[in-house]
Amino acid sequence: MCLLFGFTVKAQQDPQYTQYMYNMSVVNPAYATDDPDVIKLGGLYRAQWVGFEGAPTTQSFFIHNTFPNNVEMGLSIVNDDIGNVVSETNVYADFAYVLRFSEKLKLSLGLKAGATFYDANFTGFQFSDDAPDNAFAENISRTMPNVGTGFFLFGENFYFGLSAPNLLKSHHIENQDGIAYQAVEDIHYFATGGYVFQLNEDVKLKPAFMLKAAYDAPVSLDITSNVLFHDVFEVGVGYRWDDAVSGLFNFRISPTVRVGYAYDYTLTNLSKYASGSHEVMVLFDISKIGKPKGYDVSPRFF
Repeated sequence: MCLLFGFTVKAQQDPQYTQYMYNMSVVNPAYATDDPDVIKLGGLYRAQWVGFEGAPTTQSFFIHNTFPNNVEMGLSIVNDDIGNVVSETNVYADFAYVLRFSEKLKLSLGLKAGATFYDANFTGFQFSDDAPDNAFAENISRTMPNVGTGFFLFGENFYFGLSAPNLLKSHHIENQDGIAYQAVEDIHYFATGGYVFQLNEDVKLKPAFMLKAAYDAPVSLDITSNVLFHDVFEVGVGYRWDDAVSGLFNFRISPTVRVGYAYDYTLTNLSKYASGSHEVMVLFDISKIGKPKGYDVSPRFF
């Protein structure tokens, strides 16, 4: 009777981020700064479920620049590694056009285009059964093109965005050797938003959220609240719905460099096997005019 039943197993596909408000180019090609004087770039490293066998690690990098005629362009790279067996690298070029409704209210429309480089190396793979599984008999190396789109509405103290960074479904494994199996990367939809409340001259409250959805999978919701002191030091807490609680902070060590750290404490059964997740980021603001901006001028809120 058991042979008559079919089973479907689903898992996390895209990397998740706790400091998503500072890693926006990766999920939304329409992310815009409207700052013609500064080239923005940054990197993030995430070790998820530390101590768990085969736990994923993620590295992301982005560079973003404003051009004349309301155009913004950038490059984003994400590498996701699972247990030193499966590695997926996404390299995308981003293009955005900014519509100005007023001096403070703007709408950016964006496109993302690039490729996914997928590799699975099963050399040395240890099987629970004596007979090896044909599904893992050969290493896999594939390159798959992809495109994405999004919009980003922003002002002086708020932003809201909707995006789908991967519109083409990627089939990693399909029918081989008479065995029917496949791994499909579904389209992921992101909704992000944030606001800056000026509590007093030196303190700002920065609530933010990120909603992620994919077909036939539970919705993931991150809610974060940060407090920024003197536009230099920031500390906050976050909650990932039914998954984890987070603590995060970042510090502006110079007018051009900001570093940050986040820790996730897992609320699921995985907490029995993992000590949590760690995330480190570095952000740079490179002045095009050769003179760094001061602490009190155009701080990066998002």
